[in-house]
Amino acid sequence: MVQRQEPAGMELIHLLREVTLQLDLAGAQFAGRNGLHPTDLRALIGLLDAARAGVPSTPGRLGAHLGLNSAGTTALVDRLERLGLIRRVRDTRDRRRILLEVDERAVALGQSFFGPLIDRTLALLDTFDTGERAAIRRFLDGVREAAQSP
Repeated sequence: MVQRQEPAGMELIHLLREVTLQLDLAGAQFAGRNGLHPTDLRALIGLLDAARAGVPSTPGRLGAHLGLNSAGTTALVDRLERLGLIRRVRDTRDRRRILLEVDERAVALGQSFFGPLIDRTLALLDTFDTGERAAIRRFLDGVREAAQSP
């Protein structure tokens, strides 16, 4: 039997896939412990990322981000609001528009679970110099862009 030679760099692709799997498993564990669906976790992450970027979050924007239709988005927002993890607030500039905000309770839940992982990852990053960090950033930015392309 002849084994096919893998292209250069495939070991990094396999490692990235393994890291992705481990992070996905951690997310599933967090969701399970807190009575959340995996989509709920993705929604909270999306809302937190938008807030960090200074982008207002509307139900429509959240639904588009997650690939959900209007009914699915409404059910998701209702569920997260019922759990006390997000709240709907009126936009102060356009009272017809509803914005979504992550409640501090959700942030505290996430920090209690993911905080140690974040701390370990930051400690690992401290072992890399500026040039190495730039290469890591360039690689991860490129992988994100490749994953977003059809």
